[in-house]
Amino acid sequence: MDNELSPNLRLVIADDHPLFRGALHAAISGAFPSASISQAGSIDELVAELAKTPEMDLVLLDLAMPGVRGFSGLLLLRAEYPGIPVVVVSAHEEPEVIRRCMEFGASGFIPKTTEVEVMRQALQTILDGNTWTPPDISLPSGGSDETTDLVRRLGTLTPQQVRVLMMLSSGLLNKQIAYELNVSEATVKAHVSAILQKLDVDSRTQAVIAASRIEAGQWLGASIAD
Repeated sequence: MDNELSPNLRLVIADDHPLFRGALHAAISGAFPSASISQAGSIDELVAELAKTPEMDLVLLDLAMPGVRGFSGLLLLRAEYPGIPVVVVSAHEEPEVIRRCMEFGASGFIPKTTEVEVMRQALQTILDGNTWTPPDISLPSGGSDETTDLVRRLGTLTPQQVRVLMMLSSGLLNKQIAYELNVSEATVKAHVSAILQKLDVDSRTQAVIAASRIEAGQWLGASIAD
């Protein structure tokens, strides 16, 4: 592996387990000694880190972290930072989960059980501008036309709309979402209306159910009154 290809790498590891972050940091440092590697334990910390370093070269993202549900963290990053490659590093290595990550714009998927040298090779492949998924895992073909269309629609949400949909899925009311996002209730209502239109559904509940259908059971939709 030629580490000189990326002598000034800037990466951020987003995972809520400090021990795993440390192990991943060590693995990356061994392959890219001059890389600048930061860490985040939640989606808020990750967003703050990217705001501070918008020219980040790579994000290594865990699917299950405080502040995200299922693929919502990946959706948020692809919407807000489309120019930064995102590699999902996850314990959820089911073929369907991997396929969904790639459909939502991940540059690669590395199971947490991957050996260090293979992980380093995978990262170099992605940094070279290619994608990488485990070669020993056969990914299923695309789902139904309806599901494929829903994946495409979710990919059109803006960062703020993704946040609102995440909060809807958690059962928050408009006034609670407005407080969390520091915006007016009217702004939240406008976001909700835009989400319904983009997902081609008629109610908040249907939006949450639609999102949960393609989240492999990870984005848990709460019961929300319309």
